[in-house]
Amino acid sequence: MRIQGGQALINGTFVETDVVVDDKDGAIAAVGANGGNGRAYDARGLYVLPGIVDIHADAFERQLMPRPGVGFPIDLALQESDRQAVGNGITTLFHGVTWSWEPGLRGADNARAALNAIEDLNPSLGADTRCHLRHETYNLDAEAEITDWLGERRIAMLGFNDHMPSASAPPRTRKIAEMAARAGLTVEDFNALVERLRARANEVPGSIERLARAAGGNAVATLSHDDNSPAQRQWFRALGCRVAEFPVNLETADDATRAGDNVVMGAPNVVRGGSHIGWIAAADMIGRGLCTVLASDYYYPAPLLAPFRLAADKVAPLEQAWRFVSERPAQAAGLEDRGILAPGMRADIVVVDASDPLRPKAVATMAEGRFVHVTDSSRFN
Repeated sequence: MRIQGGQALINGTFVETDVVVDDKDGAIAAVGANGGNGRAYDARGLYVLPGIVDIHADAFERQLMPRPGVGFPIDLALQESDRQAVGNGITTLFHGVTWSWEPGLRGADNARAALNAIEDLNPSLGADTRCHLRHETYNLDAEAEITDWLGERRIAMLGFNDHMPSASAPPRTRKIAEMAARAGLTVEDFNALVERLRARANEVPGSIERLARAAGGNAVATLSHDDNSPAQRQWFRALGCRVAEFPVNLETADDATRAGDNVVMGAPNVVRGGSHIGWIAAADMIGRGLCTVLASDYYYPAPLLAPFRLAADKVAPLEQAWRFVSERPAQAAGLEDRGILAPGMRADIVVVDASDPLRPKAVATMAEGRFVHVTDSSRFN
């Protein structure tokens, strides 16, 4: 199969050329205008880009429970998420599955069921679908089971999250009510659960250290979430955790990038022109050199849209901006077989119509050498 005549991103620059795919092994066979004798997809006038690697995608939760207490089966949620993903050029998808101390949507039963479903359904899904386990660090009773999952390589990334309501800051009444509803508890029972867990705070650092060692011993990348100081980032780095998600201030992001850590920000932040909760603007972070990876977070279309927005706003040219959603997240996840278009790499490719540069559309998506999304069949010949 040849993807023919598009503007292909090769070695950091756009070249009008063909990308030849060996559909038997799902790899890129060659890059060149005269390669391949099989079927062709006419990509003239379109961009041919490496497939998007999305290492933090938790919009899946909204497919599971679109409203508090209103749930849908996990297989339906995964299949619908997959359709949205490949329709927006995502070819590797790390579902952010949260296992929290909270019951309900983020409880143990749901985490186990989600992991099982990802493993069972992955062969039938368009995107290469993996589990980014978002471990709530106060969920101390889960440590042994998570350690087993790491040893069995069932988890592709392990994120350390702490969304425990603060004892020192005044509680946000609306936020507590939302968390309680999601957990299926009254506000009073939710607050009582929080107080019981706060009493075990001294156990949390040791648990993180043990899980980080287990992840490192099994070559599973680890991520820290919402680091709030350089000291916190340095502590996680010493544990081998080299990915910082959504650092909350410039000083922490600067510490991370100076040390060579990856810094993940939300692609929706770029698309919307700022954070939805008033934190740092991701485009400003990129302009300062303090962000290396963009992820869909809560909105699957965002990683496709964000690089074009960065280019339109002259924050970074498209050939550089696309690295934030392909090459760099692949590296952060330890995936050496994807993220760029080159012979021998996995044939994960998205063909994009950017005639409206702020509304780019994925007109075709290929994952491991097979088309999983096509909007215009007349381009085949």
